[in-house]
Amino acid sequence: MDGGPGAAGRDTGREAGRPPGERQGSLRAALGGLTTRGRSFLAAGVAATACAYLLGQGDLLRVGILLTVLPLVCVVVLHRTRHRVAASRRLSPTRLPVRDEARVHLRLDNVSRLPTGLLMLQDRVPYLLGPRPRFVLDRVEPGGRREVSYRVRSDLRGRYPLGPLQLRLTDPFGMVELTRSFSAYDTLTVVPRIEPLPPVRLPGEVGGWGEGRRRSLATAGEDDVIPRGYRHGDDLRRVHWRSTARHGELMVRREEQARKPHCTVLLDTRRAAWAGSGPDSAFEWAVSGAASVAAHLLERGSAVRLLTDAGTPVPGPNGDAPGMGVSDTVGLILDTLATVHPSGEPGLSRAHEALGGGAGAGREGLLVAFLGALDEEQTALAGRMRRRARGALAFVPRGLRAADVEEARRRALREAGWTVLPYTPGDALPDLWRRADRAGSGTPGRV
Repeated sequence: MDGGPGAAGRDTGREAGRPPGERQGSLRAALGGLTTRGRSFLAAGVAATACAYLLGQGDLLRVGILLTVLPLVCVVVLHRTRHRVAASRRLSPTRLPVRDEARVHLRLDNVSRLPTGLLMLQDRVPYLLGPRPRFVLDRVEPGGRREVSYRVRSDLRGRYPLGPLQLRLTDPFGMVELTRSFSAYDTLTVVPRIEPLPPVRLPGEVGGWGEGRRRSLATAGEDDVIPRGYRHGDDLRRVHWRSTARHGELMVRREEQARKPHCTVLLDTRRAAWAGSGPDSAFEWAVSGAASVAAHLLERGSAVRLLTDAGTPVPGPNGDAPGMGVSDTVGLILDTLATVHPSGEPGLSRAHEALGGGAGAGREGLLVAFLGALDEEQTALAGRMRRRARGALAFVPRGLRAADVEEARRRALREAGWTVLPYTPGDALPDLWRRADRAGSGTPGRV
C-alpha cells in the first residue's frame, strides 16, 4: 500500500510479501500465533509420542505424530499465505466538506497458488471519523480477489490518516492465528463547507470588476485606444487607420489588458479572540465564511489571497497563482483552511504588515475580514488596515464580550470606514452577503 492522498478514486497501491530472509527469521515468531487449540494439540501430540516410546505402542506413536505435525503444518502454510496477500485502498473522494461522507474501498488479492483461510480485516480510523471498520472474509481462491468498502464522516475539519490496514488470518482447523500489519496509510482531508453566495456590488468596487469591466470596455471609443507600431505577424484587422495617417507609419490597436481585481480575505485565528469550540462555534463559522468568500470572488475573476494573523498569504503575496486555475487555487485555499486552528498570536500586527506587501493589496484592493473579539488596541489596528484597502468588509461575532463593549467596537470600525456585518453562529452567510451590497445598503460602513 502506498500512503498519501491522491486523486479521488485512485488506487493507492499494494504491498505484497517480504524478502525470503525475513520470512525465514519470522517463521519462528509465527509459532507464537498458535491458538489455544493449536497449543493443546501440540502438547497432546508430544505427550502421546513420549508415552508411545516408553510403552512401545506403535498405534499411539502414530497418533502422537499426527497431533504434533498438524499444528506445525498449519503454521507453515499460514505463514506462507500471509506473505502472498496484497492489499490496496482507494478513497472516493480524498477531499470532502465537513458533514459529507467519503467511501473507502479495500481490495485484497491472493497472489499465491494456495487458497487462504478465514481472513479478518481491520482498518485503523481516527475516532472522529467513526467506528473502526472490521470485515470477515471467507476462503480466497488462488489468484482471487475480494473487495469491501466502508464510509467515513467528520463534523470537524482536518487531515485524518487512514490505516495502516491490519490483516488477521486463521487456518480451517483453528490451530493458528497470524496478524499482519501493512505499513502504509492514506490521508483524508476534510475542508470547510462552501456556501454559494449571490453576486453583489461590494464597497470599494470599481469599474474593473465583473460586469462593470465589460461595460467599460464595450463603451470605449476610438479616442480611448492607445496604438503601437505594427509588428510582423500582427492581425491586419487591428490596424488603427487614424493613427496610421497621423504618424505616417502602420499602427495597430494594443491588445486589451484586462485589469484583474485583487482581494484579501483575512481570517482572525487568535485564540484569545474566540470562545467555544466544535462544529457550531463562531470560529468554525468564520472559517467556513472565509472559504465561501474566497471561492466566490475567485469564480468572479478576482485574484484572491487568504491571510491570517500569522501574516503568511496563500497562495502568494498578490493572490496570483501562476499556472493554477480557479479550481486549483480554491483547492489550495481549502487545504490551508482544513488545518487552521486557533493560534497564539497576540494581535493582528503581522497581518497589518502583510497587507502592505502585495502589489494588489494596497488601496486598490478589497479587504474582507472575519474578525474575532477585539480590544481597543486591535480595533485601532483594524482601522489602520482599512486605510490600505479601497473597500473593507468585516464580519464580527456577537456574544463574545459584553453587548455594550461589542457595540462600541463595531462603531469604531464603522467610523474607520469598515462595512460591519455582525453575526451569530448559525446565521446564513448568503443573507449577510446580500446586506453588503453597496447598492442596497447605502453609504458604506453603515450596515
